[in-house]
Amino acid sequence: MSKSLRILGLLLLGFVVGVACTLGLLAYLLRNPESIKRMVLGVNPEISTAFDPKRRLAKADAELAASSGEYSRWLALGDAAMMNVEAGSPDKARSYAEELLRLAPKYSKDWNFGNALHKGNLTLGRLALRAGDMESAKRYLLEAGRTPGSPQLNSFGPNMTLAKELLEKSERTAVLEYFGLCGKFWKMGGDKLREWGALVKDGLVPDFGANLVY
Repeated sequence: MSKSLRILGLLLLGFVVGVACTLGLLAYLLRNPESIKRMVLGVNPEISTAFDPKRRLAKADAELAASSGEYSRWLALGDAAMMNVEAGSPDKARSYAEELLRLAPKYSKDWNFGNALHKGNLTLGRLALRAGDMESAKRYLLEAGRTPGSPQLNSFGPNMTLAKELLEKSERTAVLEYFGLCGKFWKMGGDKLREWGALVKDGLVPDFGANLVY
């Protein structure tokens, strides 16, 4: 066998081994989705921030403080509102959410319009729930579901934090209606919404995973 053929054979063998290792890794990750999260969190600080409430709050507040002009502030208000609920700062959260929704009609053609409606109403709904106003919490949940969508919502889906909190208080009807509304813009998540809906009908609280973060 000539030297060139031996080299070609070794290259081919290396290629086959590489493909086999890649397929094996993919199969493992598909069987163990938490491994994906660990890998991501270990190598990408930006994505890691998404799973750390304190870092998310600091990032949201910093972006809001650094905004210059009404539009850039409007873009930053959504995350600031959401994260101040988590931080136990209801007055700030309410102020940011109300400002976000008040400005939204001025930017109804903007890519962030759907995000603003979604986050603003979810924030107010979570605050209403904490105040014991269940009816308002459910109303805000449905208003959040009536968002026209956005590039982010259409791809990654809606936030399920308020839905989860309502389910933990045995409020299923509004949550199921919310799933139906979300299905109008989250076409990619139709199977997941149906799966969650079946669990809710059985009296269970689904594992919403990353949709508690988005």
